[in-house]
Amino acid sequence: MLISRDGTFAGSLSPGCIEDEAIARARHVLENDQPQLIAFDTRRRFGCSGSIEIFIEAASPHLLEELRRHLETRRNCELATVFENSKALGSRIPVGFVEPGAFVQTIEPALRLFIIGLGPDAVALQKHAMLLGWETVMIESVLQLPEPPDQCTAAVVVTHNFGRDCAALRHLLPLGLRYLGLVGPRKRRDEILIDVIDSGAEMTSHLFAPAGLHLAAESPEEIALSIAAEIQCVFAGGTPEHLRDRRAPIHDSVDPWFAWAQ
Repeated sequence: MLISRDGTFAGSLSPGCIEDEAIARARHVLENDQPQLIAFDTRRRFGCSGSIEIFIEAASPHLLEELRRHLETRRNCELATVFENSKALGSRIPVGFVEPGAFVQTIEPALRLFIIGLGPDAVALQKHAMLLGWETVMIESVLQLPEPPDQCTAAVVVTHNFGRDCAALRHLLPLGLRYLGLVGPRKRRDEILIDVIDSGAEMTSHLFAPAGLHLAAESPEEIALSIAAEIQCVFAGGTPEHLRDRRAPIHDSVDPWFAWAQ
């Protein structure tokens, strides 16, 4: 969570229980340039089951510039807060070996979504993706792709044109995408895949066709919601089930984005 001196912020630590106090403490840290480790027992104060510790420190302009540079070039980076004798020495982006006792957060670039097609469902999908903070690129033809995809890129083909769909899959299937969606019924998908296979294209991307979760969607906005939910599920490692029916905790006990460096 990033907090400025005037109290404006980006990101969050909880559903909203502790943000106000965290912001007040952060502003105090910025005024005094002294980091703080604070703890909340959410069971007593907010009726939530659990507790949380929050480390607050001033971020240097150099650190923020390094983060910006990595994310603009769509590269992963590791943000390490280094401790010595239980005292934090500050955060930095490590290169190579990370000292024992450092708290490390892996930061990935925002999920990027290529939308091939310009119809109403493509526009609706772009709106959903932007709401989620994804980078979106909407183009009419796969030949207009601005750059090769990376590990945080998904693509959805929604041209509703048989020839353009075939061309898009011939180009995208060999790229090893974690999510490649094709909008349309199964019969049409099979006809397109016959054409793609006959062309000799490698099929290393994970194809989701028909794209989307079964939400009984009808309108372009509902279809876009089902596709966005499926993409989120794939990249975050979720399961398309009702939380009511889930026997495991809603959140993993160990956050996959964090690790203690050994």
